[in-house]
Amino acid sequence: MSASAEVNAVPNGKGHESCEMTAMTKTTSAEDGQTPHNAENAEAGNSKSHDFISDAEDKKTTRFTDFEGKTSFGMSVFNLGNAIMGSGILGLAYAMANTGVVLFLILLTVVAALSSYSIHLLLKSSGIVGIRAYEQLGFRAFGIPGKMAAGIAITLQNIGAMSSYLYIVKSEFPLVIQAFLKVDNPAGEWYLNGNYLVVIVSLAVILPLALMKQLGYLGYTSGFSLSCMLFFLVSVIYKKFNIPCPFVDFAFNATNTVLNISANDTGGEVDPACIPKMANLNIQTAYTIPILAFAFVCHPEVLPIYTELRDASKKKMQHVANISIAVMYCMYFLAALFGYLTFYGEVEAELLHTYSRIDPYDVLILCVRVAVLTAVTLTVPIVLFPVRRAIQQMAFPNKTFNWPRHIAIAFVLLTFINLLVIFAPNILGIFGIIGATSAPCLIFIFPAVFYIRIVPKEEEPMRSLPKILAACFAGVGFLFMIMSLSFIIIDWTSGSSKAVSGH
Repeated sequence: MSASAEVNAVPNGKGHESCEMTAMTKTTSAEDGQTPHNAENAEAGNSKSHDFISDAEDKKTTRFTDFEGKTSFGMSVFNLGNAIMGSGILGLAYAMANTGVVLFLILLTVVAALSSYSIHLLLKSSGIVGIRAYEQLGFRAFGIPGKMAAGIAITLQNIGAMSSYLYIVKSEFPLVIQAFLKVDNPAGEWYLNGNYLVVIVSLAVILPLALMKQLGYLGYTSGFSLSCMLFFLVSVIYKKFNIPCPFVDFAFNATNTVLNISANDTGGEVDPACIPKMANLNIQTAYTIPILAFAFVCHPEVLPIYTELRDASKKKMQHVANISIAVMYCMYFLAALFGYLTFYGEVEAELLHTYSRIDPYDVLILCVRVAVLTAVTLTVPIVLFPVRRAIQQMAFPNKTFNWPRHIAIAFVLLTFINLLVIFAPNILGIFGIIGATSAPCLIFIFPAVFYIRIVPKEEEPMRSLPKILAACFAGVGFLFMIMSLSFIIIDWTSGSSKAVSGH
């Protein structure tokens, strides 16, 4: 069976590269048969011939996953960066407090490098078979079971992520409005009810963005979302130099006029509570490793972004991924470092809550909360795209793009997630388990095993270094899965709820 026939044997398995190659081959043969010597006529003939062939190819092979690559390099970086950047950044200072500065930096560096390698495996596999859909890579590697496993993992992981984002909107938005309006004793006002607010935000902001035909159009909102998180980072750095150590609680502040307590006030000696730890090992250290491991989850979005990248190539998409990961790596480390150096051992699992202990009406921190809420809200449509794509790949693999279906899936998904967030108060614990299983699959296990199965043995034997490394990578994924699940189960049985897994 020829390579092109083999690609066509997969439903929707024909990617841009194979389409372009066929079109180019046919155009070349058309040019060979041309007799006019006039350069202008020849050029016009080529153009018409190329247009005709392109139209014919499009009519024959267009699928809902095959968009002409129109998204610029910069917009693709914004989209992937926004997919990486989740609410997890709020917990990184707590993670640093429980690992120490040096150990945290080592872990973050290792995870960033592993994430980049994982994307390399995905791109290499998709390049070989001309497929730019995660589920279809699963189909090529393991048939229907592989396709379903990938689709289900993407759906569960991203529904979990979207639920956690909307849960933040539900819990934080009323508090922000309450603080801005200085309402100390709410009397059941509807605009302070998180359930109403989350539905309003979903209908007014998320749904219209989720109805976009292509992911590339969200580059502008992704850029704005990242600028909101940059504002969060700058504020955290600024606050480090404006909050004394040890800090004074708001309740204590109210009855005490002495606010300028510094680390050196105790007889010139530095308070031990204000000395950063370079390495710190305690029971909570183990819980923070899964948080770091999933800090760079963006793999379901990689192939859709690759599909829409202008002048797409494996090398160019790897550059997009590396730049996105590098920018997030810097933002993560700085947010964790300055958040930790502000509060040291007193830092809470959610960084912004710690600032509220000093002054719940601090205008800058209120603005930061609004910025974080905006960033989280604008991330939801990016995360929704791969879920809709996975559902279409599983339920309608051979169907062309259809607006009613495109809109209906987005509406049903958002309705389902809103109902979960409103009626399931312990949703995050449930999705902790899902995150602990689906995230290692999407980051470590699937890219590695798909690579081992898809890359031909003639090109790379099973005992070649790349395949041995891929097998080890899958093993790391299983290790993370077992470790994360163990910590969550221990957490549940011990009654404390600190095992936060997921993005």
